[in-house]
Amino acid sequence: MEKLNKKIIIVSIVVVAVILLTILQKISTKSKNAPTQLATTNSNLAGEKAMEAISEKGVAKSTTQTGLQELPYKLDDDTKVFNLITKPVRWNILKDVVVTAWTYNGMVPGPLIRVTDGDKVRILVKNNLSEPTTIHWHGIQVPNNMDGIPDETQKPIQPGEIFTYEFVAKPAGTYWYHSHFDSDKQISVGLSGAFIIDPVEGLTSKPDIDKILMLNEWRVIDGQTYAAMPATGMDGNYFTINGKAYPETETIEAKVGQKIRLRFIGSGQMIHPMHLHGFPFKIVATDGNDVPESAQWTKDVVSVAPGERYDIEFTPDRPGKWMLHCHIPHHTTNDHHEPGGLMMMIDVK
Repeated sequence: MEKLNKKIIIVSIVVVAVILLTILQKISTKSKNAPTQLATTNSNLAGEKAMEAISEKGVAKSTTQTGLQELPYKLDDDTKVFNLITKPVRWNILKDVVVTAWTYNGMVPGPLIRVTDGDKVRILVKNNLSEPTTIHWHGIQVPNNMDGIPDETQKPIQPGEIFTYEFVAKPAGTYWYHSHFDSDKQISVGLSGAFIIDPVEGLTSKPDIDKILMLNEWRVIDGQTYAAMPATGMDGNYFTINGKAYPETETIEAKVGQKIRLRFIGSGQMIHPMHLHGFPFKIVATDGNDVPESAQWTKDVVSVAPGERYDIEFTPDRPGKWMLHCHIPHHTTNDHHEPGGLMMMIDVK
C-alpha cells in the first residue's frame, strides 16, 4: 500500500510538471513576436504609453516617397520664412514594408532647410499630431527662448497650435532639427530633418557631389510600428538611410575624379560605424565645425553616434560599384534578414 501511494504521488508530480510546462510553452509562443515591455507602475505610465504601437487609424499614405526635399521659403523683408507641419503618414521604408511615421511635411526625414550663414530665419510650426511637440535646432546658436525645451524655454506646441521660431542662422555647418518633447518616441518615429547653413563664400573644398545621410532605426512587429527605443528593450529591426532601407536606398552616381562630400547625421539612438569600400576618406568637419587640413584624419570607417555629424570627403580614382554600409552586421539586415538596412551603393563611371 505504501509503495502504491508513493507511485501515485510521483505520477501526480509528473502530470503537474507536464501541465505547467505546456502552459509555459504556450505563453512563450504568444509572446515571441510581441514587443518587449518593462514592468509598469503608476510612476512610469508615460513610458508604457510610449511603448505602445503607433496608431495608424485614419493615417493616410504619404504623397511623396522621397525625404529631405529642400523646403521652399518666402521672403518677408530680409527674413526667410519657412513652414513646417507635423503630421502622421504611412511611409514605405521598403516596397513591402510600411511604417506609421510622425513627420514634418509628410516626409521621412523631414524637409531640408538650407540657408546661408547670417540669414534671418522664421519657421512657423503647426502641430497636427495627437500630442504636444517642440523643435530643437541641434547645434545652431539660437536665442534661449528658441531652443525648444518644453516647459523650460517654451510651452509645448499643443495639437492644432502654431508656434513661431525666429533666429539668425549661424554658424555655417551641418546641423539638424528634431522634436524635444517625448523625444525618445517622437524622434524614433520620424520627427527629424537636416538643417544646412552654407558659408557666405561657399565651401572651401567645393565638392562636385554633396549628399546628406540621416541614419535611423525602426521597429515593426506584425505590421505595426513601435518606437525603436533600445534602452527599454525595444530594439530596431529595420535601419534606414534617409528613410529607406537597402535595397531601396539611393544609389549615388559619380564619375572618376569627382570630389564627393557625404554629411552623416546620427538621427537615431544607436552608434553606426559607417564603412566606405574602395577609397579612404578625410573627415573635413565634425558637428558643424570645419577640421583644419593639418588635423584631418584619413579613414575608411567613421562611427556616427546619436546627435553627431561628420562630413567626409573623397575622390574616386577608379570606376566600380562601391558599397557604403554600417559595420555592425545586424544593422545591415531587414528584420534580421541580409542584405538590408544601412547599405547603399556609390556607382562610379
